[in-house]
Amino acid sequence: MSKPALLSLQQALRKSFQSLENNQKLWQSVLAECSPLMVSLGNLAEQLRALSNVQISNTPLSAFPDLQERLHFKLIQATDTVLGKLNEKMSSLQSVRDAISNQVSGVFQLYEQNTDSLDLLTLTERSASAPSVADMLEWLQDAERHYRQQYLRRKTLLQSLRADDLSLLESAPKRWESLQSPSGEDSITDTLFKVSFFMESQ
Repeated sequence: MSKPALLSLQQALRKSFQSLENNQKLWQSVLAECSPLMVSLGNLAEQLRALSNVQISNTPLSAFPDLQERLHFKLIQATDTVLGKLNEKMSSLQSVRDAISNQVSGVFQLYEQNTDSLDLLTLTERSASAPSVADMLEWLQDAERHYRQQYLRRKTLLQSLRADDLSLLESAPKRWESLQSPSGEDSITDTLFKVSFFMESQ
């Protein structure tokens, strides 16, 4: 067993968990910014639905020509603006996903380069302050998979939305919320807790 190989792998693992911790916070703050936007989307869809169910020409507002069309145009514009903002948030989520993926693939590359000098006993050995290398590699893989799937599901949902499809827009906030994966986030928080001593020990 090569000591330098193990030390450089542990260093890379520390760096990856640090990155995971920072990116988890970033991911959660971006998702928190998405929630009110999704609510706005649902509200705009309801207003568009209400507008399509009323004939303004049959109301006292009929004195205002083109009012129905103008209101419809304004609501569609507002919907497009919110969808645009949500797409910007998706770019931020994509950056988080990419940062985690790159970090994790870097660790696995390093591990593969050094497999000859790392024996099974070294990889599965735990101590009071550090989980085994094998466990840590698995946890990183799980975290990377979690963010990759979460990103893909949210992106797919957003791509299905169009300003002129009211039923999709109306159901979007609930569908977005249903994508939350508390168990996935909890297990990442749990992982970060398990490696906290290891991260602090240099």
